[in-house]
Amino acid sequence: MMNAAEILKKYFGYDSFRKGQKDVIDALLSGRDALAIMPTGAGKSICYQVPALLLPGITLVISPLISLMQDQVKSLNEAGIHAAFINSSLTETQIAKALALAAGGAYKIIYVAPERLESAGFVEFAVRADISMVTVDEAHCISQWGQDFRPGYLKIVDFIGRLPERPVVSAFTATATEEVKRDIEAVLRLKDPKTVVTGFDRENLYYRVEYASGKQKDKFVMDYISEHSGESGIIYCATRKNVDELCRKLQSLHISAAGYHAGMDNRTRKENQDDFIYDRTQVIVATNAFGMGIDKSNVRYVIHYNMPQSMENYYQEAGRAGRDGGDAQCILLFAVQDIIINRFLLEQKIFEGMDEEEIRRMRQRDARRLRTMEEYCRITSCLRNYILSYFGEKADSPCENCGNCHQEYETVDLTADARWVINCIAETKGRYGRKTVIGALRGSKSARLLEIGADAYRSYGVLEHRSEEDLRLLIEQMLSEGYVYETEGDYKVVRMGDISGLRDENTRVCIKKVKEREAAQKKKEKKSSAGASLTDEGRQLFERLRQLRFEIASEEHVPPYIIFADRTLTDLCVRLPRDQQELLEVSGIGEHKAQKYGRRFLDEIAEFLAEHPGTILSVVTVGTGAGWTPKRKRKEAFYLNPEDAEKFPYRELCYISEMKDRLNEICSAEFVKKVTISVIWAYLMEIGLTVEEQREGRFCKVPTEKGRQLGIRMVDKVSQSGMEYQLPMYSEQVQRLVVEHFVQLGEKSGL
Repeated sequence: MMNAAEILKKYFGYDSFRKGQKDVIDALLSGRDALAIMPTGAGKSICYQVPALLLPGITLVISPLISLMQDQVKSLNEAGIHAAFINSSLTETQIAKALALAAGGAYKIIYVAPERLESAGFVEFAVRADISMVTVDEAHCISQWGQDFRPGYLKIVDFIGRLPERPVVSAFTATATEEVKRDIEAVLRLKDPKTVVTGFDRENLYYRVEYASGKQKDKFVMDYISEHSGESGIIYCATRKNVDELCRKLQSLHISAAGYHAGMDNRTRKENQDDFIYDRTQVIVATNAFGMGIDKSNVRYVIHYNMPQSMENYYQEAGRAGRDGGDAQCILLFAVQDIIINRFLLEQKIFEGMDEEEIRRMRQRDARRLRTMEEYCRITSCLRNYILSYFGEKADSPCENCGNCHQEYETVDLTADARWVINCIAETKGRYGRKTVIGALRGSKSARLLEIGADAYRSYGVLEHRSEEDLRLLIEQMLSEGYVYETEGDYKVVRMGDISGLRDENTRVCIKKVKEREAAQKKKEKKSSAGASLTDEGRQLFERLRQLRFEIASEEHVPPYIIFADRTLTDLCVRLPRDQQELLEVSGIGEHKAQKYGRRFLDEIAEFLAEHPGTILSVVTVGTGAGWTPKRKRKEAFYLNPEDAEKFPYRELCYISEMKDRLNEICSAEFVKKVTISVIWAYLMEIGLTVEEQREGRFCKVPTEKGRQLGIRMVDKVSQSGMEYQLPMYSEQVQRLVVEHFVQLGEKSGL
């Protein structure tokens, strides 16, 4: 009997498992339930398909969409694995035949919709059959807190309970917050599940946000598609009207484009979807109705014409790019109007079967998610890290491979303005949100501000020379530094946090403003990611192999990517196999496909090489995909070289802001991030010298007994407005501990 690694090579053509796959497979083969949260394109299907071939009975895969089932079954059959699907696209006669064959052992894997589990005929089959495993795909559909809730998923556990013996249960999803994860475990009643979370990062995706409105969006889309001719892409729009209009504009420019939205009849939607999946159409323009279950692997870009309503939606939709592992772009075109459109759409949303309290909670959730998306569109920090943080995954440093990391910014010192923000919040007594605070500082004459008496504030109009955008960036920076915080709920208000640092004359609060974006946009884009390691001649061979793949797919009536992925075609151009044995060394080619299609691809390669003798088709240097800027070296966490420690100007007592500035001044290490006050505080709290306390609604750092023994003192201070407060000062002994800590960090890292 073969083992898991041999199954992987024989049927799927891969030499090794990806991150997390082996852990899930081992758990399932040992009879343990499993919950796997893996990003799109990480190979979730392998995690249950390999065990399905090794377990004695049948594996039932519960999948939400017909198209997804059909594609999965086609892929398995092409790999030489007997599988079937049972859904509403089949007649009763066809279903009966499929079940009869399954009962006779013809299939190892059967895909079904959750609603099928309530069918008496299917339950009767399942009770008699040997069901070894039940796999729940797109498991987030089980949670009302997920973006694709399906009531039918709630019936799965009842179905499992009807079986003579409980099979192994596995659940898979790409998008699960902690809330959704708990729901999956509870509703499915997973028993001591092996939980594998490989992370949400997809390194092959390049995230960008472009500010554009109206005709600017149209121009961007037209220009981008023209520069990426021949590449498959998806454009998501918020409304059906947007879809129809944009699709007509593209077609008028002789761009191969089709539309997709719920307002179209079923036949038109199916035809347009198939044309895209089968590579007969280059671009599909769609609402979010074109969603889950679209498994086309060679999508090279996803453009959001409008801002999505949630990060869950954005992550899943953008994640339809680059499923083959090749480089791809995820571009979001943002305009303020997008926020208004989405608010309107959410207001029209209907919640069936819920009471008033549940509806209220859902609307709060939707409003919160929309604010998150707005924040994502406006931030100047790393886009990838923002996404990862949302899903509970922390990153040590910026990715240096997203639109924001490649953007150029200028630093503007707004320390004095920050103090006025605090004064304004104090005058409002922390009762209002960002918009009101900004309006008051800029001296807005709005009826609301005059109604609350903002024109009588000392802070009213003092920052009228600042733009609304500058003040928005300033408040966001102050939020990140902890000087202010926002309350939860439908109406967030801004309140003072730990402002002790702001009272220090040496503290600086700076914002980063985008320099002229045009310069970044004019950077010459590289050619297609599919052949990033190929020369021009290599690209020619790639196109010939792609055409051959299209011909074979047409003959077999399957999508081209099911024959071979783009990455496999690229590997063929790099390895240039001469026989069947060498063909099996190509990534993604298993034994069945090698026998079925190998000869035609080998002949095409041989013919090309005969026409181009001595031609170099690939280069060793690793390029990046379309629109990529070469990766800059990732900055490391702050540390000091041993010789730096000798330069530190110790004092009897100093403020933490002074310590921060001196550490940054003496640091000689290259490619390190600047140390921040919060990093130093985190270390002092870790070693038990300080703790965080809430005093009069504000968070303050105060010394512990151990800290006081080492000389940390609280010093009385008085603000310009006469407010009394205390600020910690740190002894020479504590300063030395901090310096030694950062030297040790460098030594541990081997830097």
